[in-house]
Amino acid sequence: MSKKRISIGALGGTISMTASQSGGVTATLGARELAESVPGLAGLADLSLQTLQKLPSGSIRFDHLFSCLAWAEKEVEKGADGVIITQGTDTLEESAFFLDLFWRHVEPLVLMGAMRSPEEPGADGAANLLASVAVATSQVSANRGVLLVMNDEIHEARHVRKVHSSRVNAFASPVFGPAGVVLEKRVQYFRPTVRKPQLAIPTSFKDKVLLLEHTLSDDSSILSLALEHEACQGVVIAGFGSGHVSESLRDVLVVAAERIPVIVCSRTGAGSTTQAVYGYKGAEIDLQKNGILMGQWLCPRKARLLLAAALWNNCEREQIKELLGQWGTSH
Repeated sequence: MSKKRISIGALGGTISMTASQSGGVTATLGARELAESVPGLAGLADLSLQTLQKLPSGSIRFDHLFSCLAWAEKEVEKGADGVIITQGTDTLEESAFFLDLFWRHVEPLVLMGAMRSPEEPGADGAANLLASVAVATSQVSANRGVLLVMNDEIHEARHVRKVHSSRVNAFASPVFGPAGVVLEKRVQYFRPTVRKPQLAIPTSFKDKVLLLEHTLSDDSSILSLALEHEACQGVVIAGFGSGHVSESLRDVLVVAAERIPVIVCSRTGAGSTTQAVYGYKGAEIDLQKNGILMGQWLCPRKARLLLAAALWNNCEREQIKELLGQWGTSH
């Protein structure tokens, strides 16, 4: 049986970092060096290797991801059975969700990274890359969209979050759990992945969405100032509990929602916003009556990306609400 064709694109991150003269580690390794450092990797698939960037993940921009997406699509058009992107873990969950909004192919797109650089004891990059190739070559990974593979766990882009700053088991999918695992080099899924409707790749992505975390006794004038200067075309609030805000912030959001889309999510890290539990001023019933949308199961960071993609596609409020219903649902 012929081997599967897998394309690996490297963006940088800890997995690519080695010691620098200035102290600490910086991105130096490209896709070929990464692949050659993993024993047995070449035997699993025919590999096509491309170094796309050498960036810390905090410096990745939307244009980098769109370039990455274009490269991945071309690789599939050329016959790749799966595509893997390696990058830093700081923004890995956001990159995965961003690409999932646009990835239309049956072939899996797998994102992965490492929590420890290659020169550290117990470096995890090689094992993560080996597991990612196993996932990308598996028939049961077909039509599951964008997946994130870390620590032998397979996570859906919509649910996964980085939940620890430094441990190798830093990624989890709160409430939902991993979609599957790599065990004894075999890929096993626990449940089907329900794919959501992808958005069109935009010709322009200038519209900006402001994300603010709501905190005890904070000052809503910061948001008022941003809105006054038209610094954003959409707003996402990481709200209290199941999607609540103070009365003072509520008043600002109500005015804002008259002209731009506003989404309120939960800042808790797990769980959905509620729809019809609390009736006080600034709670979900009041917010929805005033045109404010609820993020449901989406975390604030991913709601920001969904809203931005919707604005780039010129979606109106009702279309955005429908997208939230599709991407923010529990299934």
